[in-house]
Amino acid sequence: MKKGELIAEFAKRTEMSGAAANDAVNTLIAIVTERLKKGDTVGITGFGTFSVAKRAARKGRNPATGEAIKIAASKTPKFSAGATLKAAVNPTKKK
Repeated sequence: MKKGELIAEFAKRTEMSGAAANDAVNTLIAIVTERLKKGDTVGITGFGTFSVAKRAARKGRNPATGEAIKIAASKTPKFSAGATLKAAVNPTKKK
């Protein structure tokens, strides 16, 4: 599902206009992005948690030349699925 499809589905389920649904989705994305930039964690109960993971500096290799290179430390966004989402995606089988 692409962002446009998500917005269309959101508009349909909430009976919002397409423009209002677009604003709502974009606002949610902006809020999560701003909080992650600050180093905060954003948790949505039952869905999951967005956080920032730190990657340490390390050595690597240029795949084209095989030359050793230094890879700088960095931060990356991380998502951990909540229990409800995990259960929905991977339901347990009844015996």
